[in-house]
Amino acid sequence: MSRYKSTRIKKNLMDLYKKQRKARGIPGALTQYETTRLATVTVEDAKSLSNVAHVWQTGDRLYKLADRYYNDPELWWIIAWYNNRPTEAHFNVGDLIQVPLPLEQVYSLLRM
Repeated sequence: MSRYKSTRIKKNLMDLYKKQRKARGIPGALTQYETTRLATVTVEDAKSLSNVAHVWQTGDRLYKLADRYYNDPELWWIIAWYNNRPTEAHFNVGDLIQVPLPLEQVYSLLRM
């Protein structure tokens, strides 16, 4: 499931980016994706899932965890969303994070 499935695409012609467009050889507008708003995980939602606890270690990456638990590294954002930490920079060594399972139930919670 792509997180961009229902995302609106916008064309940006703002003068602010004119210099960057010229430097990159982009003659027209920049294509940008609108930020997707995902539902917040409620306590009830979390109770309906089986979570795998994982202690964040040196060298961990969200895409690696997604590959291990979901067999798809592109689903890294689900782990980030579920733990309410948008990037790997928001994790510290020793943090206990949760990997939500089963994936089909996680999809239903996303409400995308």
